[in-house]
Amino acid sequence: MEKEVKFEELLTNLEGLVKDLEAGNIDLDIAIDKYTQAMKLAKKCRDKLNTATEKVNKIINEFGELEDFKVEE
Repeated sequence: MEKEVKFEELLTNLEGLVKDLEAGNIDLDIAIDKYTQAMKLAKKCRDKLNTATEKVNKIINEFGELEDFKVEE
């Protein structure tokens, strides 16, 4: 079973890869590998943010069930 990685850890790893790529002093093959890793991390971050947004947009109704949060005007 794969360990669940926290969003903050994913973001820190992504920032490190971006910093390495921006430095521009690495071989092309290594740069391609780091870019690929960065894209995978970016997708994981995006997925975690989407999941968090979905959770935040739900509320518990009077029956203890989750439902979509709707603002009544």
